[in-house]
Amino acid sequence: MKITRSSQILAASVLGLTLAGAGLAGPAAADDDPSGTGGIDVSVNIQSTSTPGQLSMTVADNTGVSLQENGSDATARQFTGTLPTVTVTDTRTPEEIPAGEYWAVVGQASEFVAADDPSKKIGPEYLGWKPRLLSDSSTGSVAAGEPVSSVISDGSGAPTVGLEGQELLVSTANSADEIGTSEVNADLALRTPVDVAAGEYHSTITLSLFNQS
Repeated sequence: MKITRSSQILAASVLGLTLAGAGLAGPAAADDDPSGTGGIDVSVNIQSTSTPGQLSMTVADNTGVSLQENGSDATARQFTGTLPTVTVTDTRTPEEIPAGEYWAVVGQASEFVAADDPSKKIGPEYLGWKPRLLSDSSTGSVAAGEPVSSVISDGSGAPTVGLEGQELLVSTANSADEIGTSEVNADLALRTPVDVAAGEYHSTITLSLFNQS
């Protein structure tokens, strides 16, 4: 009963306000502007607040990756670590994505150069990785890239091509079916000859997001 009574009071108040406004407006228009030429046009141009979606990539905050010796054997010295989490986000609508478009995150390592002697180098072909999909909120099929090994095989059967233009994360269908957010990282493994020169070496892994059809 209380709910019904409150509703009736609210309706009456709105109705009363509407009627009062109508009663005041009628005489004013008739007395002050008998010709009807004093009307003022009021217009407003309201811009859309929506912005186009976009495809973007971010890398988790990090201080770099320090590879540690782990798994060395008679055929190679091995140093391992983990790539920081990489996130790809697609906020576009299906209408904003051309038919047949797809994307890929590709990694490229530079040479490892010794800090104490730039003449001492280890090529990117000695660095491998194993990408790992961490999460995927898209509606389509997003997959981690294929593992690759150092040119000194790790025995896993992965291609021994090193980290030179290898896929970390790929959309495997039409991008319009893969709107959402995907996260990936990778296990890194540097396998060098057993007689590699001692020293502190530095390399840079460059990650690029390619969008193509």
